[in-house]
Amino acid sequence: MPEAWLSYPGDRPALLAGSKDGGSERAGPRPSPTGVTMLRSWALVPLAWGPSPPSSVDPSGRSPPPCPQAWSHRAAGTFCLSLPHVGLLSPVLGTLGGHRASPQAPPAFSPTLCGSQGRSVPRWAGPGSPAPSASSVLSVGPAGCSQEGAPSQAPPSQPWPIEPGPADLTPASGSCCLLSLLPAHLSRVMALRAGEHSQEAANGLKEKVLTLDSMNPYVRRVEYAVRGPIVQRALELEQELRQGVKKPFTEVIRANIGDAQAMGQIPITFPRQVLALCVHPDLLNSPDFPDDAKRRAERILQACGGHSLGAYSISAGVQMIREDVARYIERRDGGIPADPNNIFLSTGASDAIVTVLKLLVTGEGRTRTGVLIPIPQYPLYSAALAEFNAVQVDYYLDEERAWALDVAELRRALRQARDHCRPRALCVINPGNPTGQVQTRECIEDVIRFAYEEKLFLLADEVYQDNVYAESSQFHSFKKVLTEMGPPYAAQQELASFHSISKGYMGECGFRGGYVEVVNMDAAVKQQMQKLRSVRLCPPTPGQVLLDVAVSPPAPSDPSFPRFQAERRAVLAELAAKAKLTEQVFNEAPGIRCNPVQGAMYSFPRVQLPPRAVQRAQELGLAPDMFFCLRLLEETGICVVPGSGFGQREGTYHFRMTILPPMEKLRPLLEKLSQFHAKFTREYS
Repeated sequence: MPEAWLSYPGDRPALLAGSKDGGSERAGPRPSPTGVTMLRSWALVPLAWGPSPPSSVDPSGRSPPPCPQAWSHRAAGTFCLSLPHVGLLSPVLGTLGGHRASPQAPPAFSPTLCGSQGRSVPRWAGPGSPAPSASSVLSVGPAGCSQEGAPSQAPPSQPWPIEPGPADLTPASGSCCLLSLLPAHLSRVMALRAGEHSQEAANGLKEKVLTLDSMNPYVRRVEYAVRGPIVQRALELEQELRQGVKKPFTEVIRANIGDAQAMGQIPITFPRQVLALCVHPDLLNSPDFPDDAKRRAERILQACGGHSLGAYSISAGVQMIREDVARYIERRDGGIPADPNNIFLSTGASDAIVTVLKLLVTGEGRTRTGVLIPIPQYPLYSAALAEFNAVQVDYYLDEERAWALDVAELRRALRQARDHCRPRALCVINPGNPTGQVQTRECIEDVIRFAYEEKLFLLADEVYQDNVYAESSQFHSFKKVLTEMGPPYAAQQELASFHSISKGYMGECGFRGGYVEVVNMDAAVKQQMQKLRSVRLCPPTPGQVLLDVAVSPPAPSDPSFPRFQAERRAVLAELAAKAKLTEQVFNEAPGIRCNPVQGAMYSFPRVQLPPRAVQRAQELGLAPDMFFCLRLLEETGICVVPGSGFGQREGTYHFRMTILPPMEKLRPLLEKLSQFHAKFTREYS
């Protein structure tokens, strides 16, 4: 168990929390979303005084090992923070300090990291770094390590009790410091001052205006699993590999995110040619670019302010591109018209989704807006709802029927939610992320009827509409189905549908281009949406250019058409083969079950975890699938996201893995993952 001993400067010992009679209470371990082991707010933590560590810092009564060199250079009280995994030590200590030590600016918190349980962790402050000044809030050395990093006696092996909510250690003395530990995210850990006359005041430093206590509390609740702690550990492992640290693998495979080009997909040529010509118009005279790409670039530049891509567009996006999007929607939906004035270009689909959610959120208490989202879900939705202080209303997809959407489940979720909030919207992700299912037309019709009957605004997340692989599956847009259902639905049901250049066959994630089309939105609300968009000035113009090419690709008569069509088909064909391979390999592995990947870019297999592994994860304060994924990362270099970050039925465990790695890497990756699961199962059986 990696542990960090935290040393407080001060002039006397103090008790943090608990009773003053020396008693303490013991709490059993509970899982924490981040896996950071925490103390209950009422747990007693005695702080000893002097050059040696305290005789008792653990509510269980265990004594820490001696660590004389680490503390002999300063007199201060100490206590121990237990972490379930060495990979979390660096980010936690870094967050505690707010920034790394540097010679230019004496840190408010100067962490010095040594090895932990024989494991190497980065040294942020060491020889040559400034010694902690009198204004230092905290200084650190890990339990079981000397100041130079030589391992001494091993630290205790059991974690402290944890509390999923805030665990504030309140000082009994006004002259000591308070450490507030908030386990919902690593960034929610900070050092605070207590008492009227803090050390900062004594040194003439004013206290921070913006602290975790004074900041927006809803932002602290935001979680985004796709880029969470496990990904941070993957980044650290990559850095260690570059530094020559020996690992049981030679590279980290980040299969956690749907970033096609990061996984080796080659950009489609024609969109990049048009973008290059728009960014550097002098290339219009070059013979290296086809004539149709030049015509497209000239047309786009004529529609831009000052005929330059560097100018702002109007807030809803370049009008000509909005018109091209409308024509694309009309072609896609078999001639059903689309109004460019109902189309707003955006910084990727995520930006547009957040905008529509902002319009929907209102009320307090039992009148707070509730939004029905699928479980498993894409964590953008839970993060945005947390930020807006709205109510997340979960409806579960049916894993036994290939992640089907069941209207009866929608009714259950809605009925229960009305006891504590006002449900106003329903989100559907089609094709599904992370589950990869493609909704049938019949299902979409049922959802539209349900939303109409229950007076719910519909959000259709359709960013994977080009990624349909199963021969029996077909993408149906909500706009098309809604219109073809006729009255009263076509004229009254409110809908916002979203699309993006980040997915599909282009995979241009970094350029951040997308759009939302609104249907049957109140005219006055649409004006408010336009106002809200104008606050953000405009979407990035390079993303708008690529979106224009995506919705109006080369025509069969254009010189670029053969190459464009060949590249597009090759990308989608390879993705279809990868989807089939992923399902096949996982379903051949005992203890892993994977539904067909009908569309999108991910598999979401279910894994059986032995009871002893679940118990061990709970002891460490980890969700069981997080424990599995951390072990997988440390031993194989494969980075996937635990299903608990997306939501799953209680007692089931999953992980999300993208199907994007190159084919020559994908099969070995899938086999290695399956072999690790077998090894993990044997270890805990």
